[in-house]
Amino acid sequence: MGETPLILFATETGNAQDVADTVARQCRRIGLRCRLQDMETYSPAELISESLIIFIVSTTGSGVEPRSMTALWSMLLRSDLPPDLFEDIHFARFCWPAKKLSRRLLSLGATEICARGEGDDQHMLGTEGALDPWIESLLGVLQQLLELPDAKASKDPLGDDPVYHRATLKTNLRVTASDWFQDVRHFEFTFDEDVQYNPGDVAVIHPRQSEENVEAFLTSMGWGNISDAVYTISHIEKDQSMPDHIPERTTLRTLFTRYLDFNAVPRRTFFQYLRYFNTDEQESDKLDEFLSPEGADELYDYCHKVRRTIVEVLAEFHSSRMQLPKEYIFDVFPPLRPREFSIASDLRKEVQLCVAIVKYKTRLKVPRKGVCTAYLSTLRPGDKVTIGLRRGYITLPKNGNTPIICIGPGTGVAPMRALIQRRILEGIHCNTLYFGCRSATKDQHYGSEWDELAKEGKLAYCVAYSRDGPEGVKRTYVQDLIEHDAERMWKLIGEQNAYVYISGSSNKMPTAVKAALALCEYIQAMEREGRLTEECWS
Repeated sequence: MGETPLILFATETGNAQDVADTVARQCRRIGLRCRLQDMETYSPAELISESLIIFIVSTTGSGVEPRSMTALWSMLLRSDLPPDLFEDIHFARFCWPAKKLSRRLLSLGATEICARGEGDDQHMLGTEGALDPWIESLLGVLQQLLELPDAKASKDPLGDDPVYHRATLKTNLRVTASDWFQDVRHFEFTFDEDVQYNPGDVAVIHPRQSEENVEAFLTSMGWGNISDAVYTISHIEKDQSMPDHIPERTTLRTLFTRYLDFNAVPRRTFFQYLRYFNTDEQESDKLDEFLSPEGADELYDYCHKVRRTIVEVLAEFHSSRMQLPKEYIFDVFPPLRPREFSIASDLRKEVQLCVAIVKYKTRLKVPRKGVCTAYLSTLRPGDKVTIGLRRGYITLPKNGNTPIICIGPGTGVAPMRALIQRRILEGIHCNTLYFGCRSATKDQHYGSEWDELAKEGKLAYCVAYSRDGPEGVKRTYVQDLIEHDAERMWKLIGEQNAYVYISGSSNKMPTAVKAALALCEYIQAMEREGRLTEECWS
């Protein structure tokens, strides 16, 4: 069966055509090139000459076949067709009117190679809920039927790393008010196996660039037609670093989705490579200027000051973009690095995260999104994610009677929640949490949970709402609460040897909190004895 498979689609609104494009793209992933054609422009008489057909058919509002399918369907319904007319045809089909189409093709001698797929717009995941597993099933059948074992990309190396575990998303819940400027999410991931982690450990997640951004980037580079061709990756130059967990066989689409970052702010070496491959005189002069010692400030202003990304630079240096050979992508593009998130739970077979979805505007007024948090925000219940578990810097006191003081404003409360859950599970209630946010009703993460524990006597909860006070009155932050509680803090730290944990943004908060703690005159001793731990990020 050496002939190129045919994907025939019939559509009214474009949905079936979109599905057909998706199927064709996924077939390229296993090295299989298909022909794609609308039934409306396809000659029914040519059907008998085909050997393998994938039918993608949508349904109209009344449940009948689309008008573009009428000519083909009328031909198939002719009563004078012999029962062995299509005995050399193999077919698969997705969506209605697949049932009728299937029965008629079978009655004319065709062979069905894959169970029928039926899309449902009412599915929790939309049409993709049925489409994605059907495509995976189809690819497996095609690979076996057409004997394409060497065309398939390698399996994900993360699956062989004992640090990583396959997880299923259970919850993706916004915990800030819907009208609040910041979008903070509570994520819950479940595992089939028992996973070992401790309070203070971190979850490692490898982000994925969006399909739309990757497609646009590959097209802009002139690699759209080869984006799904499978290449063998060999690490020949041992003095050159490579992205972690990269498969031996993969595609450009996969590389720029998971392993190489085209949205990073480029370093100086990136411009050196552009200059090396550039052939345009005007662009070369500009690159020479950037790379000269005198042009260092200009390069900084052009790139880093305004956070201009690689893809934006390439858009302005058109000649350089079109001259970049794909063989140099590991030199030119930085790795898409995994992100670490403090685990906000202490549970078996489950990891919970509290994550701020990163969105901002650059000095050029260009909207930006964090690659990993944007990826996480799009996940839906049932989606699979590979998560690594890594030791953090936080450790609980060995003596359970030792008090702990947790200071975690904003999403810094995540590791504190894990510490408090472990302590309460062990029956230890000498726990204090200082939490800070802007508004009691807008961004008080897990506020009802803390209030309930405080009522039960399992937690002393102190919260600062920095924007809820009247105008003209000094704003209250966590360090102000600590100063106000100086006498109680002195007893906990000085007399009962309490451990103190600070977590959150590494702006002014950690310094201000330590300055407030210094009033207790124990800050240096605590640092020496390992009773003060900071886990802060920029």
